[in-house]
Formats: sequence, C-alpha cells, structure tokens
Amino acid sequence: MADIKYEIKETLGILSENNRGWSKEVNLISWNDREPKYDIRDWSPEHEKMGKGVTLSVEEMKKLRDLLNDLDL
Repeated sequence: MADIKYEIKETLGILSENNRGWSKEVNLISWNDREPKYDIRDWSPEHEKMGKGVTLSVEEMKKLRDLLNDLDL
C-alpha cells in the first residue's frame, strides 16, 4: 500500500478525547497534495497515527451544518 501524504492546514476543534490521549478532531487537511478538505477522525497525541474518518468537501460540510442546525437537540 502506498504511503498517504497529509498536511493539517487548520485545526478547527477537538470533539472529544479518550483515556489513551487520542482525540476526535475536525481539521482542514490536504491529502496527497490535493485541495484541502474538511476531515473528522481520531488522532494520536502527536498526529503520527490516525483512525478511520470522514472527509467532506465544502458543499458536504455546508449540508452537514444545515442538517445539524435543523436537529432538535
């Protein structure tokens, strides 16, 4: 499997942290030198390891925002 290159362009926030120090984060990330996308996933403390996550385009992020705003929480 080829190495995946990534660069965290902006950290938007941390949603939670577990007892091992991993945190679920929302970031703007450039994957393999492509245009940055919004990303939600678990990261180890020094960002050297990552869990599975979801990557969203600007349009998808706006739709998610609208869906969340419509929820009665």
